Amino acid sequence: MGPFGSKIKAENFTTVGVPVIKGGNLNATYLDESDFDFLTQEKADELESAKARRLDIVITHRGTLGQVGLIPQDSKYEEYVVSQSQLKMSFDIKRVDPYFVYYFLKSPLGQSRLLSNASQVGVPAIAQALTSVRAIEIPIPENRSEQVRISSVLRGLDDKIDLNCGINQTLEAMAQAIFKSWFVDFDPVKAKIAAIEQGQDPLRAAMRAISGETDAELDQLRREHYDQLAATAALFADAMEGSEFGEIPKGWNSVPFGCLLSHTIGGDWGTEAPDTVNDTRVAIIRGTDIPDLDQAQLSRVPIRYTSKKKLATRRLQVGDIVLEVSGGSKDQPTGRSFHMTANALREFDCPVEPASFCRLLRPVSLEVGAVLSLHLSCIYQQGKTWEYQNQSTGIANFQTSHFLKAELVVVPPNAVLEVFFGMVSPILERRHDAQGRKLALTRDTLLPKLMSGEISVSCQINEDAR
Repeated sequence: MGPFGSKIKAENFTTVGVPVIKGGNLNATYLDESDFDFLTQEKADELESAKARRLDIVITHRGTLGQVGLIPQDSKYEEYVVSQSQLKMSFDIKRVDPYFVYYFLKSPLGQSRLLSNASQVGVPAIAQALTSVRAIEIPIPENRSEQVRISSVLRGLDDKIDLNCGINQTLEAMAQAIFKSWFVDFDPVKAKIAAIEQGQDPLRAAMRAISGETDAELDQLRREHYDQLAATAALFADAMEGSEFGEIPKGWNSVPFGCLLSHTIGGDWGTEAPDTVNDTRVAIIRGTDIPDLDQAQLSRVPIRYTSKKKLATRRLQVGDIVLEVSGGSKDQPTGRSFHMTANALREFDCPVEPASFCRLLRPVSLEVGAVLSLHLSCIYQQGKTWEYQNQSTGIANFQTSHFLKAELVVVPPNAVLEVFFGMVSPILERRHDAQGRKLALTRDTLLPKLMSGEISVSCQINEDAR
């Protein structure tokens, strides 16, 4: 088990050294290595019994129960220290494939056995954790190669899921980069201004700013691509002017966020079961669901029941934005948002609406919606949404009315807006493609069947099937 709390104190943490595994690091495939606290090597060595190494399994025995992680063979660090709420297991790898055990503990049967001695009184915990975990019976093939064949199928699916998540993150970064270049830094306009001052061709300068290509690379473009890029560059102004927002391109406007909405309303929560009033089945998006939805994962979105009257004004449609307006913490501001695309909406088998701690924002057009969505993501990443929060009764709330009046958005002429939408809309749609969700569904369906032996794995696994 991890060390007693008194053996690791806040003052022991450093910015480099030996990482400490906490519950948050187990919310990923195998192990999330993006956010660690660290101990000095000397302090970690004092806690030798709490060290975990590659192919060790780590579980949470107190707090968020059911979390299971595995330190993969290609982990970033050679050794870790588990926190006081974690427990680590090491295996005789000549007899046991740790990946097989990891997937078993993630399966419904494994979770049931792992939590069989859990207590929900006070802080959730596994009673007599060491004894309870040691007593778990695992239906494991005696032939280690069979264990590996089973875990390889599941690992292959998880690798593809992680690859899909990585693609989605790249797509988000691409859309944000285009938005920041055009609507925050005004790169094409500034490139034109600089070119005029230097006696150069402003159109070519804007083309370079938009495409990232050199002059030589521009000349290698196919004629239709070159002409299309030149037409886009020609849409940008060649001067800046003052506004309430600050210096913006000539002919553009700075507009309060709320003026770009045609409809806005608070969310709903409905009831868990249908009744005489709430008789309509709906999916309700909470703030906590937003990170999952951005990865096209909707398994945790709750299904509830509401009235037709409430749904009529809250039903989400393509282009709408769900804004989180309550529930932040001292470490995480409110203001997370989700942009409803056609790909995201078609994954639900019922109407969708925002939860009561969220708000529906309906932009005046799809084109404006893309700008507002990326604007919200940009200011959230910058930490600006902290400015629109207040604290009451221990819960952080978003000052929506103030935000809609005070937050300024730079809006270009329609011609620029249409070209921008044409560029980013396919990116935003692709980000919500359901491939990752379908792979996860396949994995979750196969997992218990493989673990129980209901489905056998042949000795030769076709690479495509894997």
